[in-house]
Amino acid sequence: METSENTTNELILRIEERYARMSKGQKRLADYVRANYDKAVFLTAARLGETVGVSESTVVRFAIQLGYKGYPGFQKALEELVRTKLNSIQRMEVTYGRISQSEILETVLNSDIDKIKQTLSVIDHKAFDLAIETILNARKIYVIGIRSCAPLASFFSFYLNLVCDNVTPVTTNSSSEIFEQLIRIGEEDVIIGISFPRYSMRTLKALEFASNRKAKVITLTDSVHSPMNLYSSCNLIARSDMASIVDSLVAPLSVINSLIVALCMKKQTEVVSTLETLEEIWGEYQVYSGDELNPVGTSLPDTAPGTHSDEEDESRKGYPEESVAEDE
Repeated sequence: METSENTTNELILRIEERYARMSKGQKRLADYVRANYDKAVFLTAARLGETVGVSESTVVRFAIQLGYKGYPGFQKALEELVRTKLNSIQRMEVTYGRISQSEILETVLNSDIDKIKQTLSVIDHKAFDLAIETILNARKIYVIGIRSCAPLASFFSFYLNLVCDNVTPVTTNSSSEIFEQLIRIGEEDVIIGISFPRYSMRTLKALEFASNRKAKVITLTDSVHSPMNLYSSCNLIARSDMASIVDSLVAPLSVINSLIVALCMKKQTEVVSTLETLEEIWGEYQVYSGDELNPVGTSLPDTAPGTHSDEEDESRKGYPEESVAEDE
């Protein structure tokens, strides 16, 4: 039975464990991959063999020697390694080498579509249902996402607040402020942590803090091997493979949308009541532009042609009749 191919550093560990038993050609491949994983990830088996100076069949045997089903499995493990290892500058260099200027839009959108499909195929439906029940039964709900994940946390918190009571978005710029906001978290509460490579240490520390205080922990991250899951009993997985310096957060946002819809379905009566109240408030305080402008088809003040309203007559007092006639 094939072992897991998704552990972040598993590929390097496999190479190190099997290196002594490898042939001379396989050792050359191993050395190249360890030193140039950011380049190897985009090479076909034939091209990798050509680069190192071995045959394509040697490359395939190398992948099988490492415990993968074939070269595609090996390449997938390389992708996992690259995704967590590269810094922002290296990501840009990789992007320049794989996307042409004329194909940027198609490449990025198709990649996002692919991430949603991958997420749908791997997400744990039992974990999804558990997340819904945990949120509904929690006394207080904390949501944390730092840096590029902050918009996801903010979006989730905004809609959670329409469905549930006592929602607290943990928004901060320092670790100490995080602990101050979580100081009263306890076993009846839940914290939802959102983080993707490269994982935020502040988010990890917040989850550790909450876990130590017996709070329930839900994570939204990219892999079952993510360090986020060290403190979680409910793991939601969404793909977020990189496109240059920008991580794709389309699939994570889709999972969040699904959570919100599921929660609304569970609390339909309360949500309808909340929205009815909000609609009245939005209208009274002109929250949306439609409340501020007369929509097309709205009748104008009932004034006969050639006449003036009382307000207009009042404003014309003191002007000579001729000027009034000129205005008319």
